[in-house]
Amino acid sequence: MSTKPGTGPSQEEVEPAALARDRARLLDLMREHSFKKRRVRLSSGMESDFYIDCKTTSLLAEGHYLIGRLLLSLAPKEAVAAGGLTLGADPLASALSMSSWLAKRPLDAFIVRKEPKGHGTDRWIESPRLSSGSKVIVLEDVVTTGASTIHALERVREAGYLPLKVIALVDRLEGGREAVEATGVSLDVLFDRFDFIPEET
Repeated sequence: MSTKPGTGPSQEEVEPAALARDRARLLDLMREHSFKKRRVRLSSGMESDFYIDCKTTSLLAEGHYLIGRLLLSLAPKEAVAAGGLTLGADPLASALSMSSWLAKRPLDAFIVRKEPKGHGTDRWIESPRLSSGSKVIVLEDVVTTGASTIHALERVREAGYLPLKVIALVDRLEGGREAVEATGVSLDVLFDRFDFIPEET
């Protein structure tokens, strides 16, 4: 069985226009499947008049494909793995890992638990064997306060890995970016609240 990366185009061969089309299509899918304009209580405990559930798009076959391609376009070349806090980051890590293989620049995936395993190795992170000092990307679906992202960053660092950046699907623009970047890691996002509520601009 071959273990060589796939035969898809390298990321350098993906034209900016193609990525722009992918982004526009993904935004259409997220507006249709993920965005809800109603009063909700967020996981942070805050109340909001809109909600974005990225899983309803990231678990779609087309959404999974588009997310992988777009995340890969933002991934530093020196990264060897990507992942984040379960459950929101799990499909993102899967999509990015698959796209990276097809683009001939493999990135492994990892999962950060919310609680330690509780038996066996009692570990916080599920991953292939990554050496200490491995350069990784932390993924997030929606950034609000940044608390879940910071939790993932803390676990990644405790495991001995070096987070190069955070990449998120959506920034709600409610202070999360500032909190995340205060930890010394930059945040890239595909969309923000104004992509979903343009009348607020």
